[in-house]
Amino acid sequence: MSTPAPARAHSRSWIDRRFQITERGSTVGREIRGGLVSFFAMSYILVLNPLILSTPDSTGAFLGGGTDGPNFAAVAAGTALVAGLMTILMGTAANYPLALAAGLGLNAVVAYTLVGLPGMTWADAMGIVVVEGILILVLVLTGLREAIFRAVPQQLKVAISVGLGLFIALVGLVNAGIVRPGDGTPLGLGVGGSIVGWPAVVFLFGLFLILILLAKKVRGALLIGVVAATVLAGIIEAVAQVGPIGDDNVGGWGLTVPRIEDSIIAVPEFSTLGQFSLFGAFGKIGAVAAILLIFSLMLADFFDTMGTMVAVGAEGKLLDEEGNPPRTRAILVVDSIAAAAGGAGGVSSNTSYIESAAGVGEGGRTGLTSIVTGIAFLLSIFLSPLAQFVPYEAATPALVVVGFLMMQQVTEISWRDLSIAVPAFLTIILMPFTYSITAGIGAGFIAYVVLAAARKGGARQVHWLMWLVAALFVVYFTLGPIQDALGI
Repeated sequence: MSTPAPARAHSRSWIDRRFQITERGSTVGREIRGGLVSFFAMSYILVLNPLILSTPDSTGAFLGGGTDGPNFAAVAAGTALVAGLMTILMGTAANYPLALAAGLGLNAVVAYTLVGLPGMTWADAMGIVVVEGILILVLVLTGLREAIFRAVPQQLKVAISVGLGLFIALVGLVNAGIVRPGDGTPLGLGVGGSIVGWPAVVFLFGLFLILILLAKKVRGALLIGVVAATVLAGIIEAVAQVGPIGDDNVGGWGLTVPRIEDSIIAVPEFSTLGQFSLFGAFGKIGAVAAILLIFSLMLADFFDTMGTMVAVGAEGKLLDEEGNPPRTRAILVVDSIAAAAGGAGGVSSNTSYIESAAGVGEGGRTGLTSIVTGIAFLLSIFLSPLAQFVPYEAATPALVVVGFLMMQQVTEISWRDLSIAVPAFLTIILMPFTYSITAGIGAGFIAYVVLAAARKGGARQVHWLMWLVAALFVVYFTLGPIQDALGI
């Protein structure tokens, strides 16, 4: 005899009821595995963010204090702390399997553009990031950011998800060294058309192990693949002493070498926290230049998140009929807070990570996945040598597999209707081709309103917010000439 529904609901654990785990077709075990996979897929940021933010500002000072050299330990600790807290906040406030950390691209703008401007310090640059986050939060609270998101046609949202699938697969292949700058071509296979080095063997081992496990419908395929590839990487490094990649070692490890030199425990240093000057940049470079820089950061942050949350939701079948995720406003509020928190923490704007799709591919469907990822980030503050043991080549197979899974949605686009097919095509190809989520979305939006206007009566059918956003993207794509004309 079956158990009555009220009894079954009552027998469920508090965690299950709180995160709606059963309703979303998941289990606590899947959520934990998903959270760990997302962390492994993102853990490279603990190494890469300190490397990117290692340049001196215009005064010769380094982030985290001092003029003798970059403070890698402090930036790594701050990166892990802010990422952990913001990811846990996403899980608890929005109940969505989305993880956050310092945004790649955004941190490069801070390091290679903002702090190099005359008189600009790291505190001034982080102040711009905080202001940008506050402005995005205002847009969310007024309902404008969510309204823009809902104004996007559903098939264009599908194209964003597919484009992100190709983008994340390319990121995985490039980071693993399988795809590199070619000889006379922008990209090529390995070195001179050949796959070289033990790290490539680790990548291929992890990739095919995951695919075989998926074909056999083994639970935890992504996590098993990442862990097994990491163990293999450690064994290979211990025996063959491969070392880091370089001009004289093209077959070396891409970013982190899978070995632990001393203790696995590190004492954290948080000297980057609170090191920001809210309006310092306005006095250093002028109001017009500061506003343009804030605008460029804001637009990139704004639409990167939109694309990411759609792609993650599509992978987990969490979107409604119009392509909107549950609790959209809560997701956007947390993401906006994270942008400002990254600046306040001195580690650049934090944003939603497309690598979260790896955790969703493992089975994560709720905010519990994010909480597990966030806890892993907090633990990595003290266990950073252990977190940095996982090389690119062991984690990136999961990204390639998830890219394949996301690509399957391409059949939902009406390819015979040029008014949607062309914008979708531009969105899909320009994300990987330009290595920019924002560029792909912007091109798709502009093409959509132009082609809609070309149809008889079509212009009136396009939401006014789409016209506004398309116009803003035109400005975004021409920021360079605009700044030159203004002498900035």
